[in-house]
Amino acid sequence: MNAISRRLRQGGLVNQRITLLLLVVFALAAPILVGSLLGPYWVRILDFCLLYALLALGLNIVVGYAGLLDLGYIAFYAVGAYVFALLASPHFDLHWSGWMILPLAAIAASFAGVLLGTPTLRLRGDYLAIVTLGFGEIVRLFMNNLDRPINITNGPQGISGIDPLSVAGVSLGGSLHLGSLTLSSAQLYFYLLLALVVLAIVLCRRLETSRIGRAWVAIREDEIAAQAMGINTRNMKLLAFAMGAVFGGVGGALFASFQGFVSPESFTLMESVMVLCMVVLGGMGHIPGVLLGAVLLTLTPELLREVINPLQRELFGRMVVDPENLRMLLFGVAMVAIMLYRPAGLWPSRRRQQELSHDE
Repeated sequence: MNAISRRLRQGGLVNQRITLLLLVVFALAAPILVGSLLGPYWVRILDFCLLYALLALGLNIVVGYAGLLDLGYIAFYAVGAYVFALLASPHFDLHWSGWMILPLAAIAASFAGVLLGTPTLRLRGDYLAIVTLGFGEIVRLFMNNLDRPINITNGPQGISGIDPLSVAGVSLGGSLHLGSLTLSSAQLYFYLLLALVVLAIVLCRRLETSRIGRAWVAIREDEIAAQAMGINTRNMKLLAFAMGAVFGGVGGALFASFQGFVSPESFTLMESVMVLCMVVLGGMGHIPGVLLGAVLLTLTPELLREVINPLQRELFGRMVVDPENLRMLLFGVAMVAIMLYRPAGLWPSRRRQQELSHDE
């Protein structure tokens, strides 16, 4: 029996390694295949899939692990984006190295996370959601109005001309020629974002299995019991806000570098709601589920736009329903269906499934 179980384990490890290898090959070939088959626009969509995956992983720390409902997560995204924009653009005529700005953006975002977490330590549920929502709107309004009396953020006009990142002396803002293969800027950013998402997955996995991750789960399940068991709930909550904000700050800096332009309109409440829905739809506290939610909610609007617009012109000869309104309608219906039939998400963790089945 021992020999059989050992062979089964070895077979399972081999299958896992083969699956991992196939995933790596697919990920490396994806931007090249998509660029040649569908065009550069869809490569940018893939970039945004990875960018939103990074944000969803950060919010998963706050919502999925610690159980703190945060509707102002996009504020950390905005802080990281504006830190990068101010230090790597003609606005202040500062053109610092992007790799020097990235840690500064992460630090600024983590400070904003602690700033948000400190007054909300005694709040839970709906009250916490309202306060975090207000924080996100306050940050957006600050960015929108800090153009007078001293022009810091350039107000609603935003900041343009932001420098792209460079890797080993190669600017990601241009193309790279490798023999007969030419990689565009969007494809180069894809590989950078992919590397950072993989790093974020490793960090989240290590956090999840650490003492800190177990403390977060204890707070999520029963804060009073966790405090009675000796967990410093105050510090753990602040750490969750700060760690989640770091991911948002880095994501914002990458967004500013990739787009070359930032404005307050990129950091609305709807963006926070979308990132939260990615976590809830995929499966709170489960890394593969969160990644699935990020990919689905980033790709689905674009796929609907490609299908709905030609379909309406074919059937009615004109646009009858605004695609944006129809997208939000379908999105709302999908979320209601998920809450009714898959309350743990499309790909929940085993623990979450067991908790929900036990409650039922």
